[in-house]
Amino acid sequence: MAASDRISFREKLCYGCGDFASCLFWAAFSTFLLIFYTDVFGISPVAAGTLLLVTRILDAVIDPIVGMIADRTKTRWGKFRPYLLWFCLPYAIIGVLMFTTPDLGPTGKLVWAYVTYCGMMAVYTAINIPYTSLLGVISPNPLERTSLSSFKFLFAFSAGLVVKFSLPQMTKFFGASNPARGWEIAFIIIGGVAVIFFLITFFGTRERVLPLHAQKTSVGRDLKDLFTNRPWLVLLAATVTFILFVATRSTITAHYLKYYVGAQQVTLPWNSGPRTYVYEDIISVFGPVGDAGSILGVLFVGWFAGKVGKKPAFLILFSLSLALTLAFYWVKPNQLSWLFVLQFLGSGTGGPLSVLLWAMYADTADYGEWKKGRRATGLVFSASTMSQKAGWAIGGVVVGYMLDATGFIPNVAQSARVLDGLVWLMSVIPTGIGVVALVLFALYPLNEVKMGQIAADLKARRAAAGEGGTVAAGAG
Repeated sequence: MAASDRISFREKLCYGCGDFASCLFWAAFSTFLLIFYTDVFGISPVAAGTLLLVTRILDAVIDPIVGMIADRTKTRWGKFRPYLLWFCLPYAIIGVLMFTTPDLGPTGKLVWAYVTYCGMMAVYTAINIPYTSLLGVISPNPLERTSLSSFKFLFAFSAGLVVKFSLPQMTKFFGASNPARGWEIAFIIIGGVAVIFFLITFFGTRERVLPLHAQKTSVGRDLKDLFTNRPWLVLLAATVTFILFVATRSTITAHYLKYYVGAQQVTLPWNSGPRTYVYEDIISVFGPVGDAGSILGVLFVGWFAGKVGKKPAFLILFSLSLALTLAFYWVKPNQLSWLFVLQFLGSGTGGPLSVLLWAMYADTADYGEWKKGRRATGLVFSASTMSQKAGWAIGGVVVGYMLDATGFIPNVAQSARVLDGLVWLMSVIPTGIGVVALVLFALYPLNEVKMGQIAADLKARRAAAGEGGTVAAGAG
């Protein structure tokens, strides 16, 4: 690897801070949003599921537009970094409003939920797509991008660990007599932290890979290039089903722990006798145990992918993750030890998959430039983010409608039918979806040998054009 292609440890840390900021809210959306809407905000599972579907589909349409705008942005800070500066404060403000419960009737509350959630997803898109696109332009080297992706998800899972551990306790502490107020105060704190971490990324990173100055393109040509990029198309289809697997399980986790597992008496070595652990106690451990497994997996995935390649590593780890997900079908509510073990191992094999996935998307951006002679990094990543949101949208509506179909009523003991539905949504259903995703990932055509050839060819083209391989947009 050329010295000019290497990225400092400090810059990798600064890049990872951006996903810590993003995932403070994303972890809250994926794990707690549905239970907030049904048990605190006060709307039905069907209304909440429909809200998630409609808003995320509308937001997904915006993603490619934001990506193309970012590709055409020209500032002294680069194409993508300035969006972190411009949108970090609106991101925090709308995030707080989204978890605020106004004193309105049922219709007014539903309108508030749609407006704030749509607003949050729009701002999330405006800041997260440029942030994610940075992965493709900080370094031209595929190995360094895999390393950057590892830092990105190391910080992402760390944010998930923080939120899943602290949010139930913060809402309980600040909302002892008023749960809605507890959620609002908790997100004022979370929003402030997110702003700080986005600014660290803005000031601490650089953009080094830009399109050739001679590149001439248009929206129509960019879209045509994208939809004739076969590796990207395969990843797109695979990502929708992969995220649907993740989303279905993540969305139902809080309901599964609250209503299926419920309060449990456990004797720990440091206690003199049995102690009752309620939902807030269990979920505050369950989520962080999973994120701890994910962090451990992320630390080793670069080494593993270096040994066997990104695609084989993905297929092996995903197969293990699916088997561990299916195992939840046989776990009984009082088997907390098995719940935590399966959560740790499943996350340890499933968490690193996102590292490999986003590194592969960066490779498809290089492939598109190599094949067509034009680069559209923002469009590649934005359209990929669109597939993520489609998966989360479908997952949310599947869970919401299935809860309603089984007769779910919030804050009461559930029927056997509801409990069976919770178990299936936690195990069998996401596993079936994941098998489809696994088959699609097996069709991905790029490997390390091919990417080495592409990287060398692109570097030679830039050198022949007199651009020295990269163009740097400085920090600060």
